[in-house]
Amino acid sequence: MPHQQEILEALESERDLHDRHRNLVVAATGTGKTVVAALDYRRLVHEVYRRDLSLLFVAHRKEILHQSLRAYRDTMRDGAFGEAYVGGARPERWRHVFASIQSLSNYGVHNLPAEHFDVVVVDEFHHAEAATYRRLLDHVRPRELLGLTATPERGDGVDVRQFFGGRSAFELPLWEALSADLLVPFHYFGTADDVDLSGVGWKRGAYDVAGLDNLYTGNDGRAAKVLSELRDKVTDVGSMRALGFCVSVAHAEYMARVFREAGIEARAVSGATRSDERDEAITALRRGEVAVLFAADLFNEGLDIPEVDTVLFLRPTQSATIFLQQLGRGLRRAPGKAVLTVLDFIGQQRREFRFDLRFRALIGASRRGLQRQIEQGFPFLPSGSQVVLDRVAQDIVLRNVRTQLRFTRTQLAADVRSHGDLPLVAYLREADRELVDVYRNGGSWTALRRDAGLSTPSGGTDEGTLLRRMAAFTHVDDPERADVYRRLVDVDGPRYDELTEREQRLARMLLFTMWPKRDGFRSYAAGLAHLRRHPAVCAEIDELVTLGLDQARHVPGSLGEGLQHVPLATHARYRREEILAALGYATLQRVPGNHVAGVAWADETQTDAFLINLRKSEKDFSPTTMYRDYAISTELFHWESQNSTSTTSPVGQRYLHHREQGSHVVLFVRDTPNDGLGAAPFLCLGPASYVEHRGERPIAITWKLHRPMPADVFTTASVMAG
Repeated sequence: MPHQQEILEALESERDLHDRHRNLVVAATGTGKTVVAALDYRRLVHEVYRRDLSLLFVAHRKEILHQSLRAYRDTMRDGAFGEAYVGGARPERWRHVFASIQSLSNYGVHNLPAEHFDVVVVDEFHHAEAATYRRLLDHVRPRELLGLTATPERGDGVDVRQFFGGRSAFELPLWEALSADLLVPFHYFGTADDVDLSGVGWKRGAYDVAGLDNLYTGNDGRAAKVLSELRDKVTDVGSMRALGFCVSVAHAEYMARVFREAGIEARAVSGATRSDERDEAITALRRGEVAVLFAADLFNEGLDIPEVDTVLFLRPTQSATIFLQQLGRGLRRAPGKAVLTVLDFIGQQRREFRFDLRFRALIGASRRGLQRQIEQGFPFLPSGSQVVLDRVAQDIVLRNVRTQLRFTRTQLAADVRSHGDLPLVAYLREADRELVDVYRNGGSWTALRRDAGLSTPSGGTDEGTLLRRMAAFTHVDDPERADVYRRLVDVDGPRYDELTEREQRLARMLLFTMWPKRDGFRSYAAGLAHLRRHPAVCAEIDELVTLGLDQARHVPGSLGEGLQHVPLATHARYRREEILAALGYATLQRVPGNHVAGVAWADETQTDAFLINLRKSEKDFSPTTMYRDYAISTELFHWESQNSTSTTSPVGQRYLHHREQGSHVVLFVRDTPNDGLGAAPFLCLGPASYVEHRGERPIAITWKLHRPMPADVFTTASVMAG
């Protein structure tokens, strides 16, 4: 499946590009993380190491281990692959072991040779902070460690990405899984329940449980509202299979009693319930003998009940992690299940409570985008899903979200100051901020640090102008360019005339990114020398380049024969100025800032560069330039020439006969002309060869890429075919 290929490509990038062999995959419940782990293991065996690799797969539930063992056997096409170490079963060969953490702990992890297993996979990795997991992870030293989780942030605030250098190899958010039709759509109803929570105690980012319990348990008015809303939203309450998440055991038992008295079969379960009673209750729910299980501190994770078609949120949950875990119990597909019904009961919250965390996790919007979605009734959701807030609930949520958006530049500086003297990447992670928060409206990290009273390098004569260009350096994602750019902004770095010819091309790429219209420099050497007279600007470029490379998700490749000397890499991102400078189109006499067309012919390198916008809107394009450009497959791309181009014109002939004429065609694509940081960069798909064409003025040409495009790009580019 496309999303699985994306994950595999991301893991390849982490290992090959970044030399990282401890990787975390974050994907929504029900998206096949275990299958991906099995495919990744098969690739390591057959393509990377080219030998059998010993394997340890660790989980905390017997059901997960048995499912995982079957997935690996199917993937490896070996019905005898692997041994289980759970529930009394013990391995004999200890070559490919699927073990529960409890069994390993009882055996004693120190009895395992630390380097015995080449590959260690840990499912539900958000448990890694537990002592049993820590002992295992501190002891084993595999060649490859892979963590799998739907929720990197634990309910107690611990982020398990700390085990992986603060990053994840890949994240598949809920809204993308829904858009890819991997999960059942949801109908989410937010209803005001008239409960005032402003007086409930607040500690460490959460409400006091006892205070919530006092408000909810025995609250007949609220319980009656829950019943009323449920009967209004669910056609046949008696035949539903629902989970209700409660604040305490007492609350769960109270809700179960209220439902039974209303004629709806219900039970209460919790972590204190005996395992046989809990299993029997789950079986009764699956069979339809029970309509709803009310749970306290249970069912957040690791339990597969695809039949669940209704979820009731009966307590406020700020943690996006717990919210998604609980929602995920109902998102798995099951026969006869068309949609998951979600009822969320919303009270008057304390100022500290943040609805934006929950809703951003749910729909994938930025904070500002979330405000617009709430105001407009959530019009941009995956097909089949909807979010409906009643009038009072909408007002509560909207006021809460607007509070989070009222961050002026002064407040943002105060926020930076409150987190201490952190580098940019650390601040973004710690404060849950985005690059656009720092760089919107021409802002910069240097200016923000100065406003926060933190130390920065000294300025320069036109520092303010240069700092407003910093957003143009947020995309650098290939090692060669990153290394050369960092050397170029080093005040003690080489002079322009000391650079190799290839490095000089990269220097021109950097300089035209900073000054797209040259700004009066008579030589590239003068431009480089002027840049170095601004230490703060150079330091920020260095930091941004490091950040961009750290976030790179594609393995770059050479443009190939005839273009080896051009410092562009396939599957790396470039601004227009960089592309034109690298190919020799841009010069001090013909600056890239004046080029706006979708095609550039670079005579020096005999190359046609196609600069393609995949999504074209009437706002940005006239009716005569709404060309149909889209991916047919990962190797074939449909492209339309300009309307003035005929098959008999010199340009048309060059396109159709480029191989015979010895010229090159290189494709660059981007989703839209602009992103939140300004002009969006293009991804280099690389050289392509003519396959066939139809019509003229414009000519519709099918190109074959020399290197298949990344799976995530194909997903976007193929949608445009519709």
